[in-house]
Amino acid sequence: MTILLVLSVLIIIAVMMQPAKTDSAMSSLSGGAGDLFAKQKPRGFEAFMQKVTAVLLALFFVIAIAMVYVSAH
Repeated sequence: MTILLVLSVLIIIAVMMQPAKTDSAMSSLSGGAGDLFAKQKPRGFEAFMQKVTAVLLALFFVIAIAMVYVSAH
């Protein structure tokens, strides 16, 4: 249970550290059509934080499912 609590806090920190993707009011009115070709792969810190968040979430779910299995048997 302690591991899940620690992972929960780390996931919250990892999500909060990711750079904000702010959209302007114009893109919400136009549906974001201008951003169609502006999509780029994340690089540097943003890519690292996305990977860290994905790994932490995977660990959280694996440990949560393992705890359910152990408690059921």
